[in-house]
Amino acid sequence: MEAAARDFLIELLETPSPSGYERPIQDVVRAYVADFADSVTTDLHGNVIASKRPEASFRVMLAGHCDQIGMLISHFNDNGFLHAQTIGGWDPQQLIGQRMTIWTANGPLPAVISRKPIHLLTEEERKQVVKLEDLWLDIGAKNKEEAKELVRIGDPVTLNLGFQDMRNGLANSPAMDNKCGLWVVIEALRRASKRDLKVAVFAVSTVAEEIGLRGAHTSAFGVDPHVGIAVDVTHATDCPTIDKRQQGEVNLGSGPVIVRGPNMNPIVVERLLTLAQKNEIPHQLAASGRAQPNDSNALQISRAGVATGLVSIPNRYMHSAVEMISLNDIDRAADLIAHFLTSLTGEEDFRP
Repeated sequence: MEAAARDFLIELLETPSPSGYERPIQDVVRAYVADFADSVTTDLHGNVIASKRPEASFRVMLAGHCDQIGMLISHFNDNGFLHAQTIGGWDPQQLIGQRMTIWTANGPLPAVISRKPIHLLTEEERKQVVKLEDLWLDIGAKNKEEAKELVRIGDPVTLNLGFQDMRNGLANSPAMDNKCGLWVVIEALRRASKRDLKVAVFAVSTVAEEIGLRGAHTSAFGVDPHVGIAVDVTHATDCPTIDKRQQGEVNLGSGPVIVRGPNMNPIVVERLLTLAQKNEIPHQLAASGRAQPNDSNALQISRAGVATGLVSIPNRYMHSAVEMISLNDIDRAADLIAHFLTSLTGEEDFRP
């Protein structure tokens, strides 16, 4: 992985982007792609679309969502404590005792989120799963008035953001879902731009995936691609307590995952597999018998239909403060998709 590309990944991970509040990260994307994209546009929904050879008649769209799960300030109590709604799918257990950041108009504001200490819990309370309404944010305010001077209703909240290298090429950070997938589609476009491209490629940093694939729906309608590849994370199963009989065998460091199933175009899938084998790119296979809960779903059913593939990045501890991926996996995913793009002549027929 080139140093500039690695720096781009870290900047993505350290920039806030709760669904609906993606502009800061889209600014990072726009600045980075300006060096190699032929055009960079932003639609009314906030999707950023970087393209190479946009004038070509055969169009390929890559989708990686930039939004992350977060929270949204919804209430101040009289003592200056704050309550929040969730943006996206949280397990409230993951929030207990976390350092948080409230992204206010005047900049980031540190907060902590917690609950009543274990010493004060009743026996019955200790047996219960914590509910979101039992948690609160503490910014150190003396009262409601002070809190309201600093924070507005609707200000977004994230876990403390930060990238951490680990052994064996692994790394952890909040929001690997799906900033590592976003990195892959942008990096694939950059790598393909250095080669002989014969088709139009649109790499889209999509918004609002965590609340219903909304950005992929709107951007796919606008781009109107013939072929689409989404890149998102998938559950790594190489840790305790996960049932591989249903979830499959998915390991960190064994390469990107090519998904088979009814949400995927079989010709796209076979082309990805052939290119992975031809170019000696380590990869894994996964099966899914349902519509995917990611951008590939929206891509496939856009307009009259899009020949769709899904390349997934193994991720341990999804939707937590310590999401873990392999840097080698995302590097190989970018290579695989770049090979896919440069293999196309524009004469292909992807009808199954």
